[in-house]
Amino acid sequence: MAVRVPGRAGPPQARRARRLLFAFTLSLSCTYLCYSLLRCCDGRGRLLRAPRGPRAAVPPAPPEPRPCAPPGPPPHAPAPRPAASSLSGPLKPGTKRLPQALIVGVKKGGTRAVLEFIRVHPDVRALGTEPHFFDRNYGRGLDWYRSLMPRTLESQITLEKTPSYFVTQEAPRRIFNMSRDTKLIVVVRNPVTRAISDYTQTLSKKPDIPTFEGLSFRNRTLGLVDVSWNAIRIGLYALHLEGWLRYFPRAQIHFVSGERLITDPAGEMGRVQDFLGIRRFLTDKHFYFNKTKGFPCLRRTEASLLPRCLGKSKGRAHVQIDPEVIDQLREFYRPHNLKFYETVGQDFRWE
Repeated sequence: MAVRVPGRAGPPQARRARRLLFAFTLSLSCTYLCYSLLRCCDGRGRLLRAPRGPRAAVPPAPPEPRPCAPPGPPPHAPAPRPAASSLSGPLKPGTKRLPQALIVGVKKGGTRAVLEFIRVHPDVRALGTEPHFFDRNYGRGLDWYRSLMPRTLESQITLEKTPSYFVTQEAPRRIFNMSRDTKLIVVVRNPVTRAISDYTQTLSKKPDIPTFEGLSFRNRTLGLVDVSWNAIRIGLYALHLEGWLRYFPRAQIHFVSGERLITDPAGEMGRVQDFLGIRRFLTDKHFYFNKTKGFPCLRRTEASLLPRCLGKSKGRAHVQIDPEVIDQLREFYRPHNLKFYETVGQDFRWE
């Protein structure tokens, strides 16, 4: 019986078998290593392959071996930015510009009607609200003012209206500093009628205010009119115009008759279009007279199926005023009106 001695390798056959197994394992490991080296990356995510024959081109030497990475952008590359259109939507046509024309006055003269009428013109884009930039918001700066404007094409005029500009002392200088070429539109109306309309509007908001007569006179018996009351002071057109003529030539200011705007809207708006240097697009066919409101409205067009009239606050019935009070105010305004006629070279026939 054979006894196996510890530490001996065993029979020769077993030793040979173990050597063959070791050699086979080593050969397999070398083969796998070579295969892995042949598949190493070239640094751009592409695999290098060994040449397949004597005529195969020898690939350039690969860079320093690095672990293979999946195809795609480098791990630290910034993500591609989306196109501008996907960020902000379709680009809007036109540019926001400072206005080339302003409706600067006067309150309760018909400025809203002129604005709404001229907005129908395809060559005019107008701000619908009153920004009060040159009287209340001047400190915000021209960039803020420009940001409020509608976008316009090169062929279009930008327009805004704030009636209180006409009676603001600083407004002419501020507008001149913006652009000395600005065209100015002033809508005027019989100052007595304008004052009554102004009072009627205020009364609708503040029913407890004093009477029109009480606000108009410091002493009615002596005929002393209270020019500190804004409703009276606005009607001193010649006085306010002096401040504007210090900065702008007369030819750069156009006056619209509030009375003719009611009786002949096409004629008045035709002259406004001429002043702005645009074609006469607005004609008689655009207007009809609304008997209920007592002033003209715009007819419906292809763009608007409904007629366009001013809001409910327009055409409000005036407060009844004592005829003697009206006569006294007419006498007060007479010399001021005549001076205004002479200055502008136009007779508005308010007497």
